[in-house]
Amino acid sequence: MARTSLKVKAKRPAKFSTRAYNRCDLCGRSAAYYRKFRMCRICLRDLALKGLIPGMKKASW
Repeated sequence: MARTSLKVKAKRPAKFSTRAYNRCDLCGRSAAYYRKFRMCRICLRDLALKGLIPGMKKASW
């Protein structure tokens, strides 16, 4: 779980555009972020397993 101060800092507009970075909307994690879904891999997997993301399911073969 990310610190609250880092979540708030990421929401503010950056002084320079290269300083901006993405965080997961659900948990605030900055690493392993998927831009298409605007969330980290862990939250993406949890929602996919619950069936909350249309067209996505866990692969099994």
